[in-house]
Amino acid sequence: MNPGTGPYPEPDTKARLERSRAIFLEGIGHFEAGRLEPARDCFERALSLAPGRPSLLGNLGITLFHLRRWEDAVPLLRQAVAAEPANADAWACLGLASEALGRWQEADDALGKALETAPAKAALWLARGGCRLRLGRTEEAMRAFEKAVEIAPGFARAWSARGSLLRELGRREEAAHCFEKAIALGEDPELHAWFLAAVRDGPAPAKAPRRYVEGLFDDYSADFESHLVATLKYRGHEELLRPLLKSGRHFRSVLDLGCGTGLCGRLLRGRADAIDGLDVSRAMLEQARGTGAYRELIHDELESYLASASRQDDLVVAADVFGYLGDLEGVFRSVKRILAPGGLLAFTVEVSPHRDEVKLLPSLRHAHSEPYLRRIASAAGLRWQEVRRGMLRQDQDNPVDALYVYLERG
Repeated sequence: MNPGTGPYPEPDTKARLERSRAIFLEGIGHFEAGRLEPARDCFERALSLAPGRPSLLGNLGITLFHLRRWEDAVPLLRQAVAAEPANADAWACLGLASEALGRWQEADDALGKALETAPAKAALWLARGGCRLRLGRTEEAMRAFEKAVEIAPGFARAWSARGSLLRELGRREEAAHCFEKAIALGEDPELHAWFLAAVRDGPAPAKAPRRYVEGLFDDYSADFESHLVATLKYRGHEELLRPLLKSGRHFRSVLDLGCGTGLCGRLLRGRADAIDGLDVSRAMLEQARGTGAYRELIHDELESYLASASRQDDLVVAADVFGYLGDLEGVFRSVKRILAPGGLLAFTVEVSPHRDEVKLLPSLRHAHSEPYLRRIASAAGLRWQEVRRGMLRQDQDNPVDALYVYLERG
C-alpha cells in the first residue's frame, strides 16, 4: 500500500485536507489488519474529500481487487498508474484483475509494467505466463514459467504450470519431472498423480479428480460453447442425437449426463416430456438453466449420483463425458438400473489408439476400445444396438476419432 506522502493538490479548506488524510490513514490501518470492507469505506470517503489523489485511487483500487471486485477496481487502477507509472502494486493488481476478467492483452501489458519495477515477483511471472498462453504465445509463456521457477525454486504452482505446458507440447519426461517437483513442494497429490499418469505409461487413476473437472469447466463456462463449437469444431451432441431425432421417437424422461451448457437439452427439447441435467460444474449448470430446456439441474458427480438415483428414464445421454472416467463398469450397471425397459443409453467415447481397453491420454482424457465397451455392456445387461465411428472434435488442429454408441435395456 502507498501511504501517499507527497503534497495534496490545493485543498478547498485546510480542514477538508486534514480530514481526508486522517480517514486515509485509518483505511491503511484497516487494510494492513485484513479488514478490507472498512478499508474500502475509508478510502472511498477520503477520495470524496480529495478527488483524483493518486495514492487514494491506487489504494482503493488495490482494496477492491482484494475484495474480488474486478470491474470496480480496474478503472481506479488505470487512473492510479497513469498518475504514478512506477506504482508496481497498482500495475500488478491491474494485471491480475484484468486476468480475472479475461482481458488477456491488458493483463499481460500491466503485468509487464509491474515486472519492470519488481522483476523478482515469481507470482507475477506465473500470471503473465498464463496470460500469454491465452494469447497463443506459447514460447513466451514457457519463458515466463521458467522465470518463475528460477526466481522461486520452491514455488509449487509454477512447477505445475510449467509441467502442464510441457505436457501439451508432448515433452512428457520434462513434464513428469515438473509434476514430481510440484508434489514434493506440496501441491495436490491426487491432482498431480493424475497429471503424472497422463505422461507416463502404466496404470492410471480410475477417473479425473473432481477438483480438476469442476475447476476446468467452472473456468471454461463463459466461452465454452464458442470455443468448443467454433474453435474445436465440436459436433458430438448433434451426431449422437441425430438418429434419435430422425426416428421420431418421443421420450418420457431424459437424463443428460455431464449436460454442460445444455447443448443436448436444446436439441431434445420438444422430443421429451422432461429433461434433467447433471453436471459437476455449478457455472455450467447456470448456463444450462438459461436454455429453458431442463426440468431439473443437478450438481453432483456422475458416479455418485447414479449410484443412489431413484428415477426411471427412457433415454440417458452422455455426449463427450466419459473421457473423464476410466472404468465405466459401475456407470453402466447404474444406468441399466434407472433405464425403463426399452430405454436407451447413447454416448460417445474417444477411440483408444492402443490395444489397452482404457487408456489415459496426454490430453488428460480417457480413450476406450470397442471390445471393452461390448464386454462391460453385456455384463451390465445392456444390449448392443448400434455403433458408429466419426470425428468428435479437434485437438490442436487434429481430428479426435470417436465411437457413437447406443445401448438398450431389454
